[in-house]
Amino acid sequence: MTGTLLDIDGLEVTFPGRGLRCRPHQVLHGVSLDVAAGETLGLVGESGSGKTTIGRAVLGLVKPSGGRITFADVDITHAAGARRRALARDIQVVFQDPYSSLNPSLTIGDILGEPLVVQGVGRKEANARITALLDQVGLPVNSAARLPREFSGGQRQRVAIARALAPRPKLVVCDEPVSALDLSTQRRVLELLVDIQRDTQVAYLFISHDLSVIRHISHRVAVLYRGDLVETGEAAKVTATPDHPYTRRLLLAAPVADPAEQQRRREERWRFAERDADRSAA
Repeated sequence: MTGTLLDIDGLEVTFPGRGLRCRPHQVLHGVSLDVAAGETLGLVGESGSGKTTIGRAVLGLVKPSGGRITFADVDITHAAGARRRALARDIQVVFQDPYSSLNPSLTIGDILGEPLVVQGVGRKEANARITALLDQVGLPVNSAARLPREFSGGQRQRVAIARALAPRPKLVVCDEPVSALDLSTQRRVLELLVDIQRDTQVAYLFISHDLSVIRHISHRVAVLYRGDLVETGEAAKVTATPDHPYTRRLLLAAPVADPAEQQRRREERWRFAERDADRSAA
């Protein structure tokens, strides 16, 4: 891991209120973080914390109201049109739901070939690349002629990962990519992502609500709470002995195999929730 690839400085995002009398809602309050080349930064927080909004801002799907996003030393905060399309070669995404993220009417070969055609890759080279991609994500070559409905959720997510890797990006935004999968499939997909990173040196901005998933894949972790960054650090430290009370609450929410320990964690989470409720009431 050498050099900063993605730098987010003081990012603010404000959404307009719904209805004439509703005030705008600020989702992010000046968030700053960075991702090095070949690194995985885990971005963790509960639903509504703003973590997905950060990923969407990097992808150009929401407009920042303040701050700056720099990719490979180029300001992309307000990149649009042809410039944003050109960025797709270097910045790709894997979405949460493998069932809705793939076009059901296209074969797997067409799905994987689509980003290559956009980049102007010839048919012969594209076919060779598709074969290599299927092998890279552990799917048989004959998968190219099949439709998404013929695959399981885990296999569909492998196709989505292959599609993201097709243009050989430098950064992949992974937005809850395993949350819709069962635990055993989650582990296999996470290990696949780790193997791909080792082989290609691609960087991941990995978004999840699950601290145990973040621990498995991340080099560093950034914890988001209600639009504010509350803790950052090495994954081993943040996911084992966090400093911030909110991160400790996330740690308590992670499932464990021991029923007694699980019950202890649940009771402690309730105490955290009661203290939060008391503070809000005050």
